[in-house]
Amino acid sequence: MALPVRVSRGQMSNPLDVIHREFDSVLGRLLSGRDFFGDGGTSAPLGPLGVDIREDANHIYVEADLPGFRKEEIDVSLENGTLTIAAEHREEQADQKRKGEYLLRERRYQQFLRSFTLPSSVDDKQVDAKYQDGLLTITLNKREESKPKKIELH
Repeated sequence: MALPVRVSRGQMSNPLDVIHREFDSVLGRLLSGRDFFGDGGTSAPLGPLGVDIREDANHIYVEADLPGFRKEEIDVSLENGTLTIAAEHREEQADQKRKGEYLLRERRYQQFLRSFTLPSSVDDKQVDAKYQDGLLTITLNKREESKPKKIELH
């Protein structure tokens, strides 16, 4: 992958080149969701990261792709039948380990927020959440009285 070309800060010889470059920049930010509002990249990307929800007789499973987040940046809560997954990542401003001047910088801020209304069959006292390799897995147990029961025939 080629690095972006650094444009000198001097005046451009053709004003149409400036307009064309600015249009491409705005269009790219709109489509990627990065820095569209001119806030230095602090607005959330357009479109959520992927979430899958599965169910079996005893559990409901929620799997959310959260690559690039650390465990301490993720908050999972269950309140009044609503499961909320929130994550926020900000690059450290005073990162002394990184040397050099940025030519391209898209990883400064990332936010994730999703809420799901759960069925009344979910037991809110038995919830397990694990985060590993960018995947958050939440296992919600169903209440015993809501699980299917086999009825024997006489």
